[in-house]
Amino acid sequence: MIPRLFFTPGEPAGVGPDLCELFLEPDDHCEIVVIADPNLIEKRLKSINRPCEIIEQDLNLAPKPTPANTLKILPVELCQPNVIPGTVDPANSEYVLNCLDLAIDNCMKKLGDAMVTGPVQKSAIIEAGYTFSGHTEYLQERCKTDQVIMMLATDDLRVALATTHLPLRKVPDTITEELLEQVLSVTLNSLTNQMGLTAPKLLVAGLNPHAGEGGHLGHEDEQVIAPAIKRWQQLGFDIQGPLPADTLFAEHWLEQADAVLAMYHDQGLPVLKHRGFGKAVNITLGLPIIRTSVDHGTALDLAGTGKANLGSLRTAIKYAKQMASKKVN
Repeated sequence: MIPRLFFTPGEPAGVGPDLCELFLEPDDHCEIVVIADPNLIEKRLKSINRPCEIIEQDLNLAPKPTPANTLKILPVELCQPNVIPGTVDPANSEYVLNCLDLAIDNCMKKLGDAMVTGPVQKSAIIEAGYTFSGHTEYLQERCKTDQVIMMLATDDLRVALATTHLPLRKVPDTITEELLEQVLSVTLNSLTNQMGLTAPKLLVAGLNPHAGEGGHLGHEDEQVIAPAIKRWQQLGFDIQGPLPADTLFAEHWLEQADAVLAMYHDQGLPVLKHRGFGKAVNITLGLPIIRTSVDHGTALDLAGTGKANLGSLRTAIKYAKQMASKKVN
């Protein structure tokens, strides 16, 4: 049976509805179900000269490929139906969250195999009165998960983050042995059980320049990161580090690794995005469901223009399909 993937377009005034253009191309290897207001999607695609037939999907039916120029949709009604591309209306924040909730719930009920998310406008959701720091944290809370990890990936590089959206001055105090134990556990488990790697090879970046230079440039690498790595090495896992971040992304290192664990956001992601800009994917590790996402924002200036870049969504769909087929629990 082919996997069923749910797609939430995110901010209705952004480029997310335009991205549904990708699903008008037939895909024999999965079923895509868009969770959105069908009138919004139909109107947006028509505006970029991609008219389509919309079918309301019955999740009790077995998944099957969708014909060309057709969209399968689970309908969710907009709160404010008069959407102007490029103009955000916080009144539709409830709609955005309703779409997310439906995708999460259906995945938790095993009515679908994975969810792929389009970009949301966090500021609009916050202005509407919701406490919302991002997709990752929202999914963590809704799925009641203790620890989640942000991983970004391209076709040939995966980078997981020990910390995410923190001011740089807070990073050293946040990186503790306890945190790294959790991060390594989630990352290795996901590489094995969701990505099908029987013996994952992981490179771990140091925190300080030259991985601390033997303690002369900081003690965190020797006293915090190295002990956490050693415990997992003793369990038989192929982990190397802490390695100087300025050299571990060299090709001779990456050739022998399945993933890299960076200590903070701007240590690993500039390299990842330089290598795969426009075709990278955001993956949330540690959830009981599979979630991938485009790695770009709402692109309000491109909404309704027909100039949306579909590269990141292609990669997000690709990873979701691969993970759904390889998931072992």
